[in-house]
Amino acid sequence: MKTANFKFIVYRQLFPVIIFLLVFFGVPEVIREIDAAELTRIRISPNVQINGEDILLGKIAGIEGHDPLLVQKLSSIVIAGAPLPGQSRALEKKVFKLRLKQNGINLSQLALDIPAKVVVTRNYIEISREKIKMLVSDYIQKNIIKDNADGSIKDIQVADNLQLPDGRITYKVVPPRNRDLLGKIPFSVHFDVNGKFYKRVWATATVEVMVDVVISKKPLGRHKPITEDDIELLKMDLAKLPSGVITDPEAVLGKRAKRAIGAKTVLRTDLVELPPLVKRGDVVVIIAESGGLKITALGEVKKKGRLGESLPVMNYDSKKILYGRVLDSSTVKVEF
Repeated sequence: MKTANFKFIVYRQLFPVIIFLLVFFGVPEVIREIDAAELTRIRISPNVQINGEDILLGKIAGIEGHDPLLVQKLSSIVIAGAPLPGQSRALEKKVFKLRLKQNGINLSQLALDIPAKVVVTRNYIEISREKIKMLVSDYIQKNIIKDNADGSIKDIQVADNLQLPDGRITYKVVPPRNRDLLGKIPFSVHFDVNGKFYKRVWATATVEVMVDVVISKKPLGRHKPITEDDIELLKMDLAKLPSGVITDPEAVLGKRAKRAIGAKTVLRTDLVELPPLVKRGDVVVIIAESGGLKITALGEVKKKGRLGESLPVMNYDSKKILYGRVLDSSTVKVEF
């Protein structure tokens, strides 16, 4: 009975206060203030910066509320895809409301402090053209001209600076396949961000390697034997020379011109040949070996041939045509 009397006294004392609040503020306002304390509040600034591929609500907003599960769910909502590194994207307030509804969020549970437009800018790391040139230059120095004192890099061209997402940057310089790494060379530079491939850029480098090449000092007639007086060395850019160019004078001495060659001509392997050691009608010694047995006979060459070439030769004793390899100007070896 005493407890009931106590409660009555308390209610009677509070009643005037409640009546005052209802009269002064109005019933809806008082209820609204009480409800607002229970809402989860989302605050977003007009300008925010992010990393990553997606715009997560938890990364751009301050979220406060008494329900930790709701706060966690709100934080993981993807509002939109992120702009490219260094660029911005403007999002209207209605976009946020739409994403909240699409994720099953009751907006009446929230107090939204979001401006009419939110500008989201993605952080970035800029790789300058000069930095990319340096990466390619280092690769060329270490892998292409490291052992060549006459090698040099004449030029490296890169189109523009590169903007990458903020993170751990690694790179790899990749040369072209199936071609000589001389002259103008297109390199691709692959950039990874946090271990994942992100971007490839192109760089064109001009690499010069100077080498001594053998050239004709004067005109050489067809089948003219080549001597030291007929040739000289000239330093030239290897990238500008044809394939098969001869760089060692010993490779041409003792040979002859396949055809007429003009003065100051860069000598190639297809311009010179060994003179034939034997010609049709020459008498040679035919050698045949098998195991420890060696047989010799005289024969007649039926076709001219150079050192190491195979040609037909007739055995004088049997009159049979055999094929043998030229060993020198008087010997042909038949293989069994």
